[in-house]
This record gives sequence, C-alpha cells and structure tokens, in this order.
Amino acid sequence: MKEITSTANPQVKTWKKLADKKGRKKTQTYLLEGWHLVKEALLANEAIDNILIAPNFKYLEELTKLTDIELIKISPAIATQLSETKTPQGIFAEVKIPKLSLEPTTARGAWLFLDGVQDPGNIGTMVRTADAAGFSGVVFGDKTADMYHPKVVRSMQGSQFHLKLVSSDLLPWIQAFKAAKAPVFGSELNQDARSYDQVGQHENFALIMGNEGNGMSQELLAQTSLNLYIPIKGQAESLNVAVAAGILMFQLIK
Repeated sequence: MKEITSTANPQVKTWKKLADKKGRKKTQTYLLEGWHLVKEALLANEAIDNILIAPNFKYLEELTKLTDIELIKISPAIATQLSETKTPQGIFAEVKIPKLSLEPTTARGAWLFLDGVQDPGNIGTMVRTADAAGFSGVVFGDKTADMYHPKVVRSMQGSQFHLKLVSSDLLPWIQAFKAAKAPVFGSELNQDARSYDQVGQHENFALIMGNEGNGMSQELLAQTSLNLYIPIKGQAESLNVAVAAGILMFQLIK
C-alpha cells in the first residue's frame, strides 16, 4: 500500500485544490469524503482515480471487498487538511467528473430545474428528494452553486449517483420540454399562480425552483407552461425552497 505522510507532498496539494472550482477544472476530478459517499460511488461504478485512507478508517475489510483499486494510506495531518468537516472520517476518493452528454430533447420523465439556487444544504435536500420521488434528473441552471462544490457533494449524500445531473442554461431545456408537450411548472409566491394541487399528476414534466431570496427569474417565469404556488395557511411569510420543492415533487409526479 502506497503511503503519503507529508502535507507538503505535491499530490496532497493537488487534492486540496479540488475544493476550488479552478482546481477541479484542471484535473477534471473532485473529492469525496466519508465512507457513505465513497461506498455509494463504488456501488454506482463511478470512475475513481484514487482512494485515500487514514489510520482511523474503520471499514477497510468492507472496502477491499468492493474494490481492487490500490489504496493510498495518508497521515492524520493530511486527512485533517483535506477534510471539510471537524472530525474526518478517514476516507476520501478522487473521482472523475462525468462527461455526461445529454440533449434536452432526449430527456424523459420528471426533471427538477434549479434557477440560481445557492445554498448547498437546500440543493442537497432537493436532489435527495428528487431521488426519493423517482425523478430522472436535475439541471443546475445559471447562478446555481457548482454541483461539485464540497458542501454540495456532501449534502447530496449519494443521491447524485442515482440521478442524471446536468449543468446548463435552463432556457433550451424549457423549450425542449414544451416542444415535446411536457409541461414545465414554475414556482411563484403569487396567488395569481395556480394552486399546486390543481394541476394533476404527470409522467413527463419539469419543475423549476428559484433562488432562496429572489425566487425564479422573471425571464423563466414568462417561459413556463404554468406557475404554481403553495397556499400558506398559517402566518409564516414563506416556505424554505427545499421544503416547497419536496411538496411539489411528490404532488406532481405520477
């Protein structure tokens, strides 16, 4: 087993740079942290370049049953430097960024479109909920946080391996769905919009969720088939975007 002990090692510096979009673009890889995520990646047959384990990693026997990738033993100091958490779990994987080439015209099923969503926790919750609801994929639109940002990767909790994830301008996707007679639902805090429970259930459709503070862009709201709202019965001003998305996803999908 190869071993790296120094935080000054050039390879360690490269892995550390994967926390930054520029570093990920250079290597076309990103870093997974934690046994749950690494295990999900292995089970999904993701293309993994390296697996790093620290002395405190507890599941070595299970890991070696799942893969024959040569492991790299790293020191606790390196694990601390690479970790995005206060208590590193002792395992990391460098994973190739998938080269997913998917034309909007070929997409089928239920899709979630994210318009300028920034909070990693909200994104992760929505991706996990889309996975649970049986959606086909998620499109990360312009000004939405990078899907390979460490906090986004961690918050998706492995659901990213069960769905198609695409980073793209949303307009061609909206146009393609509408051309295929698949409704594109916007979400809007506006009582002139249609109540979410009055539009039936669908097999092929898209749902757009907007920015946490500003909602969907006016440009996209004007392009949708129909804009939906969730009536608020209590005195809360609004719903968290991930909560609203969960309600809408399970309501809309057939």
